[in-house]
Amino acid sequence: MKPWLAVVVGLLIAAGAGQQHASGIDAAFAKFWAAKNPGDAAKAADDIVKSGVSFEAAYERLKRGRTYDTHVAVGVVAGHRGAFSYFLDVPATYDPSRSYQVRIQLHGGIAAPKDNNERRWRNGIGRLAGAEQIYVLPASWSEAPWWSGAQIDNLRGILDTLKRTYNVDETRVVLSGVSDGGTGAYFVDMLDPTPYASFLPLNGYILVLQHVVEEESLFPGNLRNKPLFVVNGGRDPLYPMASVEPTLEHLARAGVRVTYKPQPQAGHDTSWWPEVKDDYEAFVREHPRVSFPDALTWETADTKRYGRLHWLQIDTLGSGASDARDFADLNEFARAPAADLGFRLAPGLKVDRVMKGTMASRLGLERNDIIERVGDVTLHAGADLATALQPYQRGAPIRMTVNRHDQTVELSGTFDPEIVQPPVEPMFRRIGKSGRVDLVRSGNTVDVKTRGVTHFTLLLSPDQFDFAKPIRVVVNGNMAFDGPVEKSVAALVKWAARDNDRTMLFGAELPIAVR
Repeated sequence: MKPWLAVVVGLLIAAGAGQQHASGIDAAFAKFWAAKNPGDAAKAADDIVKSGVSFEAAYERLKRGRTYDTHVAVGVVAGHRGAFSYFLDVPATYDPSRSYQVRIQLHGGIAAPKDNNERRWRNGIGRLAGAEQIYVLPASWSEAPWWSGAQIDNLRGILDTLKRTYNVDETRVVLSGVSDGGTGAYFVDMLDPTPYASFLPLNGYILVLQHVVEEESLFPGNLRNKPLFVVNGGRDPLYPMASVEPTLEHLARAGVRVTYKPQPQAGHDTSWWPEVKDDYEAFVREHPRVSFPDALTWETADTKRYGRLHWLQIDTLGSGASDARDFADLNEFARAPAADLGFRLAPGLKVDRVMKGTMASRLGLERNDIIERVGDVTLHAGADLATALQPYQRGAPIRMTVNRHDQTVELSGTFDPEIVQPPVEPMFRRIGKSGRVDLVRSGNTVDVKTRGVTHFTLLLSPDQFDFAKPIRVVVNGNMAFDGPVEKSVAALVKWAARDNDRTMLFGAELPIAVR
């Protein structure tokens, strides 16, 4: 064979091999994008690794994401995940070339039967409508409350399916809820906040979880990672402002970002929505998700289900000699000093007990009196009493009108309650041992404090770390790692398959042992 002919043949063979290589990569990614769930995506990820694609090429493809179908359902769309049903409300003008904000809205009244709640929630679509976005409306009932691991798995699955079908802005997915749904939003925030930009509990109460959660350990310190938008009513007979606010103040003092919009005249309803809607939507706009926060704090008792927060994965629990000793525990709750007037109410406004030597006894209040007015304020429910007493200062004159044996009786005296300091109590009981990691990143250095953790993994993104320089990890004052880290296609596609998130890609796993 002539030399020039050999060169041409060699070039043709190389070109053919290159075309085969490119087509293999295309086929592997096509299979990856077509996956219906994270499990199928993980299997397809193996083909991407075997295709020989470079890290930079794979990273660029994953950043760009899949091509979305133009022929998808819009309007109200019904869906199911096993026993769980849900509805989507997709804009009629949905355009797959642009990404959409998402609101997952958790309903209240979960004590109702399953079928009842599914119908009721379907009929309620649009009641709290706001900005153009995709609304996700899942269902909950007494056997599947929002505060359960099954519902966390359900929400994860719904969101994953949604992102495989519609062009979702992963940095603008929020979880909101009303009443039981608002309480459920607190629950999810403490266990699985990574996919969400913010949490918006409306007419809910975090301390309800004290009495209804039996299988999970809850850590209020985890609320520090995402901002909260909270609404409660002053006349709410279930969770009035006077009951809710001490807990919100405790959280805010400890670093939880709380935007609180109290509604003094509101009951347990959403009549305030027209007035609050603009503030609500502005909050969502102003708080997109930070995919790679430079500071994280995470505590868990279940590393398999709830060990992950963004780029931190807690792997193994256990105590060590180097454990940090200066962690402030948000679970220790010292309620604000309270004014004790010296009487207790039965349900409603009926006096059940009057203590001797107290303000109530000096006023002349008696057992079985029904309190009708404080000053000129007419009371309708027990929650109204706390609101009516708020303006009074110690030493001020006070009048009460009561119904006593069907007779109207006027009582008067001085507002001089006993100020009681409640004891410090845990917000939530703990089940078994837990571990906590607090970390702060500065450049390529990560400073970590741990308690009750022996192993954790840092997920490193090229968007956050400079892989051309050494990475340093200091744990409890000791150097745990100092050196180069190689980018890995296997790590990249492994976490892309799990997260299904174009804005949160990881180029390497860095396992750390706490010594």
